[in-house]
Amino acid sequence: MGIGTTPIRTVSAPTGLGTAGPSGGCGFGFRWWCRSRCQEQQLHHKQQHWVRSPLKFFLGSLLAFGYIGALYAWFAIVPPYSSAGGGGMPSPGCRPDGEGSWSIGVYYGDSPLSLKPIEAVNIWRDQTAAWPVANPVMTCASASHVGFPSNFVADPFIYIQGNDLYLFYETKNSITGKGDIGVAKSTDDGATWKQLGIALDEDWHLSYPYVFKYQGQIYMMPEGSAKGDLRIYHAVNFPLQWKLEKIIMKKPLVDAFIINHHGKFWLFGSDHTGFGIRKNGQLEIWYSNSPFGPWKPHKRNPIYNTNKGMGARNGGRPFVYHGDLYRVGQDCGETYGRRVRVFKVEVLSKDDYKETEVSLGIEEPTKGRNAWNGARYHHIDAQQLPSGKWIAVMDGDRVPSGDPTCRFILGVASIIGVAAITVLMGILVGAVKCIIPLNWCSYSLDKKGTYSNNSVLWTLERSGVVSSKVWRLCTRMNRAPSLLRGWVRTNTCTGKFIAALIFLVGAVLMCIGVGYIYGGNGAQESYPLKGYHSQFTLLTMTYDARLWNLKMYIKHYSRCPSVKEIVIVWNKGIPPKPTAFDSVVPVRIRVEGKNSLNNRFKMDSMIMTRAVLELDDDIMIPCDDVERGFNVWRQHPDRIVGFYPRLVAGSPLEYRAEKYARANGGYNMILTGAAFIDLRLAFERYWSAEAKTGREIVDKFFNCEDVLLNYLYANASTSTRTVEYIRPAWAIDTSKFSGAAISKNTKVHYGIRSKCLIRFSEMYGGLDARKWEFNGRKDGWDV
Repeated sequence: MGIGTTPIRTVSAPTGLGTAGPSGGCGFGFRWWCRSRCQEQQLHHKQQHWVRSPLKFFLGSLLAFGYIGALYAWFAIVPPYSSAGGGGMPSPGCRPDGEGSWSIGVYYGDSPLSLKPIEAVNIWRDQTAAWPVANPVMTCASASHVGFPSNFVADPFIYIQGNDLYLFYETKNSITGKGDIGVAKSTDDGATWKQLGIALDEDWHLSYPYVFKYQGQIYMMPEGSAKGDLRIYHAVNFPLQWKLEKIIMKKPLVDAFIINHHGKFWLFGSDHTGFGIRKNGQLEIWYSNSPFGPWKPHKRNPIYNTNKGMGARNGGRPFVYHGDLYRVGQDCGETYGRRVRVFKVEVLSKDDYKETEVSLGIEEPTKGRNAWNGARYHHIDAQQLPSGKWIAVMDGDRVPSGDPTCRFILGVASIIGVAAITVLMGILVGAVKCIIPLNWCSYSLDKKGTYSNNSVLWTLERSGVVSSKVWRLCTRMNRAPSLLRGWVRTNTCTGKFIAALIFLVGAVLMCIGVGYIYGGNGAQESYPLKGYHSQFTLLTMTYDARLWNLKMYIKHYSRCPSVKEIVIVWNKGIPPKPTAFDSVVPVRIRVEGKNSLNNRFKMDSMIMTRAVLELDDDIMIPCDDVERGFNVWRQHPDRIVGFYPRLVAGSPLEYRAEKYARANGGYNMILTGAAFIDLRLAFERYWSAEAKTGREIVDKFFNCEDVLLNYLYANASTSTRTVEYIRPAWAIDTSKFSGAAISKNTKVHYGIRSKCLIRFSEMYGGLDARKWEFNGRKDGWDV
């Protein structure tokens, strides 16, 4: 009867309940099994100990897994960057939004069917430190920084007025949670934009601000389906003051536009009140003699009522090219607003409609979530400029619809998995001996551990309300601990290995859960400067023995958001083909005739960016660190901005590692093995006449080219700062794995560099008077 001293009163099995056999329920046989398995842990003080011990184990294990998750978050998770912050600055906008993180880009082309992004056109704007300007040209930060808190900007429409461009767009107000219509102005064909304010703000959600001109007046027909109708406003004082002109239809159409085609006005829109796969697959057409109606439905309405991936829902302004009308539609098949599709309208009449899909001519983004439109782009407005060239504005998002919710669910599921792993570990080590306590096994136990015939739950058990299948499941669950301990004995090597493996699985699940919940959307984003983005060229120098490093290197860095091109300076051996690399950006191999470290700074007229990231092919750092460094360099393009600080000081001069700089609280040199430099400034200084002797020393020692550049920068400036340090989250030297390190003997390497310091100090002056402290930046990036 067990080890307790308190007698247990037995009760005969109720009629019809059986004895816990295959056809039995929760009768005497089951209650006897529960007592025999659980009684010694549950009765009296033993029962209290059984409750406390598993609880302590469970909480202690979760605490251990939580500590592992915290360490993972500390070392591996970069805090999600809000583009409203502009480098760490707080902002009320750009908050995580379930609808996405939409932004707006600009495209140019000779036709609306052959458009290229602004970065491909190579537009430079020095006053914004954008060399060249890169998409997106407008983000939530653009509105938030001028006092209009925004979570995203989308649905862009252009209105051309002379040489000025006005951009009307939806901005999701981060305070009210509804869409307003914002407006910006450009005087340089869309390269830069000045925010003018909110053009239209109603008590309901607004989007899709279709702006058009009719009889000399400017009108706007925004989507306001939440109000249940379709309205047209006219400009009282363009572009910021608008007044309701007319409610043209008592129907909540979404993404509607009006065009004048063949003498009639045509209204295209979608009824969004449906459900299921056709919610975004419906299109209706109406016609009238005036944009204000009355409107008559097309004979074939609905024109489309099909799968949401077919492009039925409008995705921007229609355009006319070579006399043909084209309609833009949304493909919402994979996710809402996955991409835009273009259709050439073959027939448009009161009785018939026919269109054929054509290619838009825009290349799909290749950097995944690291691209501003890597997950979806669902709206485009293409128009012809007075110059004859075409311009288009398009919105894009780096994550699919509902991504925050999906990530949270996956994160919670992973944490639940950790709890299950904890229970399993408790079973194996003996902390959990009975999964279901005795007072859960049968509702007939009272507080003293005895059966009570007066119990309400006992009455339910007798009446068969509680299913016998549930009790059988409970029985099997309580057998699990003893069975598992019989199979896996933790006092054996095999058992210890299995227990360790299970713990490792739990740790991995915890890290996955923390990553999904706190790790952001998994994207590496570029950091804007004054609201604008740019790109840089990554340049590395290598030879044939380091090809293994190079392949991994290019695969990683080509996916960083701001990398435009990768240039490989090939110093020795047979060069590989560019197609040998897994790269999403162009790779150019520049083969040198002489194996010299001076080739690193050789002038290259084919580089199309002002910024060059000199990065050794054996250094791996996160894309976010690269982007932070690029942002700081754009603020100070006259400096060497990098990730490896050194302090040159003392007598005699001796080259020392970063620890020396840390110990002495400052630095005056940045190694160019991982640093941003100005293409013109740095390379011209390095190949100047005064640097000739220094270059000869570099060739003599086959070392010190980075040290020389630091001295040249310092020699050219007597008063301003010449270097800037950015601390990387982590850095890995991959040459340690391949055995292809250039400087295998650190002592010899440091000795050569010490000689360089002495020679360069004699030639260009010392660096002792220059020293900058760590943690001098407000953003904390140089701690």
